Amino acid sequence: MGGFFSVASKEDCVFDLFFGVDYHSHLGTRRAGMAVHGENGFDRAIHNIENSPFRTKFEKDVQEMKGNLGIGCISDYEPQPLIIRSHHGAYALTTVSKINNTKELIEELFDDGHAHFQEMSTGEINATELVAALINKKDNFIDGIKYALDAVDGSLSMMIMNKEGIYLARDKMGRTPIAIGKNEVGFCASFEDFAYKNLGYSDYKELGPGEIAVMTPKNVVTLVNPGKEMKICTFLWIYYGYPASSYEGVNVEWMRYECGKRMAKRDNVKPDVVAGVPDSGLAHAVGYANESGVPYSRPFIKYTPTWSRSFMPTIQSKRDLIARMKQLAVEDLIKDKSLLLIDDSIVRGTQMRETTEYLFESGAKEVHIRPACPPLVYGCKYLNFSRSSSEMELITRRVIERLENGNVTDEILQEYVDPDSEKYATMVEEIRKELNFTSLRFNRLDDMLDAVGIDKDKLCTYCWDGRE
Repeated sequence: MGGFFSVASKEDCVFDLFFGVDYHSHLGTRRAGMAVHGENGFDRAIHNIENSPFRTKFEKDVQEMKGNLGIGCISDYEPQPLIIRSHHGAYALTTVSKINNTKELIEELFDDGHAHFQEMSTGEINATELVAALINKKDNFIDGIKYALDAVDGSLSMMIMNKEGIYLARDKMGRTPIAIGKNEVGFCASFEDFAYKNLGYSDYKELGPGEIAVMTPKNVVTLVNPGKEMKICTFLWIYYGYPASSYEGVNVEWMRYECGKRMAKRDNVKPDVVAGVPDSGLAHAVGYANESGVPYSRPFIKYTPTWSRSFMPTIQSKRDLIARMKQLAVEDLIKDKSLLLIDDSIVRGTQMRETTEYLFESGAKEVHIRPACPPLVYGCKYLNFSRSSSEMELITRRVIERLENGNVTDEILQEYVDPDSEKYATMVEEIRKELNFTSLRFNRLDDMLDAVGIDKDKLCTYCWDGRE
């Protein structure tokens, strides 16, 4: 998906920028970049971080870059920040986005006289360059930012730096967050609020949906007021967010405890131990164990020094291989045990099937699987959740297709997302048999949303129930 960080300071900001961006490394492993502005104008560095961590790649740059304004990012896809020269002047731009209507926007820009776009190595257009072109369509800089937010089908949050300050714009439906921190010499803005805590910043505010603000070393001024509607991604709490992060005032780790607690209240199995799949399944398992009284155990240990996140490689077989290799089994905690295993979700089912097979080969008596979210029935339209090229990569959709003999309509899908329906029960049982689990029970959508604890109308649930 990606994340970003920015600083506006009365002093040199490069140290804070470097570590603030690095704290977003859990959100992407492909590209990273930093851009600063100081007495000598703009300076920028972009590196490929697929085979080396952010800090290693940028250590030399940090020693050479100077400026009191800075933006940076970790990205899954496009190189950024970009430095743009236009009638708005020179500015640097970084985005967190998923643009579904890229083709239509490009055609519109060409019709209006836009000359060209540079293709990336993938053959795709850099999404951040496309956003810059949308901004540049308008005579007024703020109107350009508003136009870009409105024109994109999907999601878009951005940070834009010019010599005056840093413009911050949160997605019009608030699908991704921007939090602002403050210290005695300036301000910072971040996707993850924990990223600035150890750097000496305290919470200042969170931008609301569609809010546009300008951040300088002296203050943060709202230029466009936030909208009333919000659809922040619920998966931020279930999976993406780091345990120390909070969104809309709700901490990720706390939410996962609450989620596991509600799962335990509905369950009727009596395993020997409860365990979580590292990393995001661990807190859900702790919440489950605390509520149920079943002992918590760690039969899997994640080897963290070198393995990247499993969904990042382009080739599915490589993703599966990395997922297996980075999880180390503790066989003494597996043999002759009835295990209840909690993971954040089941997407394709490949990794969980292989994990279960390994547990049985290691002597487990039973393996009960409890995903912390409901079945994923719709491919996400708003975040780059995975590299799935088709909804048929979802195990739920393959099972539904088989059960319905290929005659799948949206009305039929709605029957399968109802946890009290016969079709839902049949789908879950088919998944259980296909993946060789002793039992399978997904978390309910209503329980998961209760665990977040904010107004349910403000939470996006599209990937589970298809509701926009």
